[in-house]
Amino acid sequence: MLYALALVALAALVIGPGLWARHMLERYGREEYFSGTGIDLARILVEDLRLHGVRVETTDKGDHYDPVEKVVRLNPATAGRRSLTAVVVAAHEVGHAMQDQSGDGLLRLRTALVRVGIWAERIGAAAVMVAPLLGAALQVPVVGRLMLVAVACVLGIPVLVHLVTLPVEIDASFSRALPVLRSGRYIPPEDEAAARRILTACALTYLAQALAGMFNVLRWARIFRR
Repeated sequence: MLYALALVALAALVIGPGLWARHMLERYGREEYFSGTGIDLARILVEDLRLHGVRVETTDKGDHYDPVEKVVRLNPATAGRRSLTAVVVAAHEVGHAMQDQSGDGLLRLRTALVRVGIWAERIGAAAVMVAPLLGAALQVPVVGRLMLVAVACVLGIPVLVHLVTLPVEIDASFSRALPVLRSGRYIPPEDEAAARRILTACALTYLAQALAGMFNVLRWARIFRR
């Protein structure tokens, strides 16, 4: 019974923030009343904040900032809408560009971890496929250790990326985007509380992803201990 309750609680922690974030984004994305779209605001902020060398463009891969190419990329829903959600999300991505320009260490660490993680996942996935064949051919216990290392590469590094991502996202939202929106009067004062709700909901989704990844690692660790 306790195990079932723990699973329900964990599921709520993982799924709940995502549902709440979707609700917040949809709630404040219905009404369009700003004079410019999300991409308009992003370009204005890049110019006003003197973020030299930073470009703004649309993408089909989701809202993000590319620290390698120095590009703020917004999906069509964010780029083309005049809603509070579009404006706040655009400001958040510009917040990452601000981090990059200031030489933020955590952003650089996350960028490096993502690069390492891509190769680690590929190597780990290959090892997971090869290890059973080696085990059958050689019949040695080292294969089990190889499998454990492979699983750690496949599952562990993404968890680390999520854990580093959380403070990066919080800083981009509440130390960069929100103060800029407030001080520059880019949004009405009465919308500041709603903007904070949008940013909080989005930040919690990264926490949920980290928890989900940690749970997956623990599940595999339990399997290998048997």
